[in-house]
Amino acid sequence: MSEKLPSRQQAIRFLHRSGCARNVIEHCKTVAKLAVEMANACKEKGLDVDLQLVEIGALLHDIGRSKTHSVHHAVVGAEIARSLGLPEPVISIIKRHIGGGITAQEAKRLGWPKDVYIPQTLEEKIVSCADKFIEGSRRVPIERTIEKFSKEIPPSAVARIRRLHEEMLTLIGDHKCPP
Repeated sequence: MSEKLPSRQQAIRFLHRSGCARNVIEHCKTVAKLAVEMANACKEKGLDVDLQLVEIGALLHDIGRSKTHSVHHAVVGAEIARSLGLPEPVISIIKRHIGGGITAQEAKRLGWPKDVYIPQTLEEKIVSCADKFIEGSRRVPIERTIEKFSKEIPPSAVARIRRLHEEMLTLIGDHKCPP
């Protein structure tokens, strides 16, 4: 497997070729734009972050939506990324971007392979967090996302989203992290 990241154009081609709808591709581009802004804010604070990995991971985070719009798009997306020979760090961003992460117990209930589905690296956290601020291709306040998720997922999962957002606020400040 090549550890070389695809270019932005190659990543967008992967989305098209895998069958992602235009609105999904626009969502991915918008998430990538915000994720890169957040990653640059991390860099300004002296944090070590791979800007290219953030951009490519964010562009490809929803590639699994070419096959399903359920929560399973994370695992399906990771499989697609693996079949394309993408580097492991990109695959990890894809499989760990759901909510504030999926616990081992939740993954088992979903029938997912045994693995880690909670964002671990700064790049994974940035993409996961940026995704929570984008509805379609528009930026929305975190409270709107939390309100929406509160109707769909357990309180413990909502709490993970809040913790992820708070961690990003602590890292980059509220003037750089959407409210």
